[in-house]
Amino acid sequence: MNEKERELYLEKYNERTHLFGRIGLIIGVSMLIISPFLMGISLNAMPNMPAFWKGFAQIAIIYIPSCIVEFLIYTPMLGAGGSYLGFITGNLINMKIPCALNARDIVGTQAGTPENDIVSTLSIATSSLVTTVVIALGVFMLAPLRPVLEAEALQPAFNNVVPALFGAMAYQYFRKGKNLVAIPLIVMTLLFICVPSLISNVGFLMLLSGAITIGHAFILFQKEGKELAKAAEKENS
Repeated sequence: MNEKERELYLEKYNERTHLFGRIGLIIGVSMLIISPFLMGISLNAMPNMPAFWKGFAQIAIIYIPSCIVEFLIYTPMLGAGGSYLGFITGNLINMKIPCALNARDIVGTQAGTPENDIVSTLSIATSSLVTTVVIALGVFMLAPLRPVLEAEALQPAFNNVVPALFGAMAYQYFRKGKNLVAIPLIVMTLLFICVPSLISNVGFLMLLSGAITIGHAFILFQKEGKELAKAAEKENS
């Protein structure tokens, strides 16, 4: 396949990805919104609508900015296909993002490339299928496993699954740029220790940590540029 044929194939692939992705999102979101109202009407258990909209507004104020931030951060990492699958199936932070990053590291693709989009799509699709199978098995085996799952000795482990998962994954990237991650990591750690209630506002704090990281990276970039310029001047002299 020559370069022109490759470009045409990728263009067609992206068009079909967006087509089926948008159709899937419309169907999925419509079902999520309509199903509760249909059940409420059929069971004659509709909530008080003014109270519903009041509660919805209070939650939306918190989650809409967080959703926008997650979209802006995760979409470049996952690509079009992976984003459509990830956002409609959920568990992005817990399952989909770690799976896509791990697959990218194994294959050796770079974020923003067509190859990475395809790898992310395949990894997230596999994760979704495996999750569905595991949940189905869990439903069937819930009663026999309930005494084990509710054991007090295992509760600390369940409460720390996500921190342990992301701590292990983050280390792979932190060790590649220790100077870059040091300041935002220290600032966020101290902030969460001093104000634990901020843990529920991770979406807003992602903007803050991102701004700190970008600013720090810009300073390091300027510093490195000046050092290279001085080295070039010494060589020319």
